[in-house]
Amino acid sequence: MGSQKRIAKELSELVESPPPGIKVELADESDIYKWKVYMEGPEGSPYQGGTFLINLTLPSAYPFKPPTISFGTKIYHPNVTNDDKGSMCLGMLKSDEWKPSSRISSVLEFARQLLSEPMPDDAVEGRIAEQYKNDRSKFNEIAAEWTKQYAH
Repeated sequence: MGSQKRIAKELSELVESPPPGIKVELADESDIYKWKVYMEGPEGSPYQGGTFLINLTLPSAYPFKPPTISFGTKIYHPNVTNDDKGSMCLGMLKSDEWKPSSRISSVLEFARQLLSEPMPDDAVEGRIAEQYKNDRSKFNEIAAEWTKQYAH
């Protein structure tokens, strides 16, 4: 029961005063463990002007187990799998790095920060990470094209 109470509290805080560029709602009113997060591409990044749907799923053991985050919107990014799952690789969400004191708002802020500053050394898409490191202008061009195409 404690986890539901904490989730409800974090949800209402995020709905009432969300971090900049982030909007949160329940995917289904009857399920507090599944959230839809709408994230605006940060200014000055190739994702600027796009809005990305992120699916956030909380385990029943939350806050002792981390939430999972996946992009519902296709995105060209070294830290997000380039498939239908759109899984995002965030260090703080790995079981061994997760702390029960972590809050969902900081997870979302970190995810948005990752749009501004990808972490190519912790990439799930090696080819995109290489391009990000070695040909930034081409990376920015493709990421911006995908943003125009998918994130609106």
